[in-house]
Amino acid sequence: MGGNTLKWYFLGLSNGSGMFDISGTTWTVTILFVYGLKSVWIPWLWPVWNQMIVMIFMAIWLRRSGVMTGAEWITTRFGNDRGGKLAHIIVVVFAIISAIGFIAYFFVGIGKFAVTIFPWDLSFTIGAFRVISEYSYATILLVLTTLYVIKGGMYSVVATEVMQFVVMTVACIAVAWFAMDQVSAEQINAAVPNGWFDIMPGWQDGLDWGGLFDQVNDKIAQDGFGMFGAFVMMMFFKGIFSSLAGPVPGYDMQRVLSTRTPRDAAKMSGLTSLVVFPPRYLMVAGLGILGLVYVAPVLKAGGGEVDFEKILPYVINNLLPVGLKGIILAGLLAAFMSTVSAFVNAAPAYIVNDLYKRYINPNASEKKYLRISYISSAGIVVVGIIFGFFSASINSLTLWITSSLYGGYVAANVLKWIWWRFNGFGYFWGMLAGLAGSTIKFLFFPDTPDIFLFPIILAMAATGSFLGCLFTAPVDDQILIEFYKNVRPWGWWKPVLLKAREVYPGITKNKDLSRDTFNVMVAIVWQMTLIAAPIYFVVRHQSGLIVSLALFAITSIILKFNWLDKIKDYEKI
Repeated sequence: MGGNTLKWYFLGLSNGSGMFDISGTTWTVTILFVYGLKSVWIPWLWPVWNQMIVMIFMAIWLRRSGVMTGAEWITTRFGNDRGGKLAHIIVVVFAIISAIGFIAYFFVGIGKFAVTIFPWDLSFTIGAFRVISEYSYATILLVLTTLYVIKGGMYSVVATEVMQFVVMTVACIAVAWFAMDQVSAEQINAAVPNGWFDIMPGWQDGLDWGGLFDQVNDKIAQDGFGMFGAFVMMMFFKGIFSSLAGPVPGYDMQRVLSTRTPRDAAKMSGLTSLVVFPPRYLMVAGLGILGLVYVAPVLKAGGGEVDFEKILPYVINNLLPVGLKGIILAGLLAAFMSTVSAFVNAAPAYIVNDLYKRYINPNASEKKYLRISYISSAGIVVVGIIFGFFSASINSLTLWITSSLYGGYVAANVLKWIWWRFNGFGYFWGMLAGLAGSTIKFLFFPDTPDIFLFPIILAMAATGSFLGCLFTAPVDDQILIEFYKNVRPWGWWKPVLLKAREVYPGITKNKDLSRDTFNVMVAIVWQMTLIAAPIYFVVRHQSGLIVSLALFAITSIILKFNWLDKIKDYEKI
């Protein structure tokens, strides 16, 4: 955790650097190419505005707990009895599965990127098994990144990510400038179908690439995003629950817990969006319009099945001039390393601190714990690579992580914040049911769009949560009182509040629900302007740019007076 001494703005830049990853950038360029301005809604899959809920109130609640990992937080909420231990173990399992899934996601992305960029054929055969160049490049780059993370820890991660953020920002601006110099507004208009510049989602996607690039229509059908209005509503429904669950136990939560104070945690989360989205989407838009004008004709002429996830590396390798190509390669490789390093650094904290130290060998030396940390880091990467070998595409992994895996996480993790009666048994069975649902989807329904199965997985997890909770005893009063006194969430906490007043007579109810809700809605609009404005700028859509900047100014003023000025580190008693 860096001893909780790192400045909030360094942690914010570090957190932002992790959002520049190659896999995510490749995917974002692809969806902009295919869906145009409507693509700004598709990152709601994660949901991208989870960061806004973290910024407005969740980071404050989380940092007030004063713990080191998400699993350790579970103990402060549910205690250390059998239910608390089961909840503790299941969140560790989820954190490890999540880390493995993300490493597989990065593995696929960097492989597709590297094989297009680098000239060497690194494919080879072992018996009946053939390893293609994509996998060889990805393995080499993951191993190199893992080495410096293992040796450096949090200080190494943050220091390198701040430098990598600077490199990446320079690369983003340079790519946008080059693309605008090479591609005119008229060329963009000629390369896209009607509706490509429309940002507001309709019930259908409103795009017909027939005659321009027929294979894109096949891509839209394959993604399952044709009924765009239903898709956006489902993402919003999912996004509310996913965001209220708080950050998943990974690098984002680690940055929140590493800050000095709750106020710093909130500011760090806000800074992440402010510094990341404008440069990132300048680059995405620049690479996207280069792909539309210069790469699309090449792909179309090739015929057959098109891998749209290779548009980004193709643009870099064939269209960018020497020098600029070097900057963008350095930037994207830095971004890849920073994102992987964050997950590789976060996962061993759960294995060592929450499993080995707690249940296996609580009296080992620090040297022994460090050695176990090295081994667990390497093990997580190896397993992630193995999963990457069997993953079809970045998009398939994105949809599974965001909708199936996170769908199983949501129910239990919303209830833990807002309902006093929820206990460790409910958390364990809710998480287990959710993980079972996401696994069933992954194994038996691989071709069904994950987002449309989210309600089923959520229902399974909610059923497990309520049954596990209601058939077992509540959490001990003393644990609930101390948790409520420290964290002070809003929700259904009245019985605990009344008991807490017997111990702490000055304690008051959190009445910020309405203000937090309003601020979250404003913050989502604020964040969307940070995404839309750079795209409008690069594609030379002046009216969209002006509206975006105006909304950005208005929402910034509201957030200054209604959020930033009212943040409280700790509630006074």
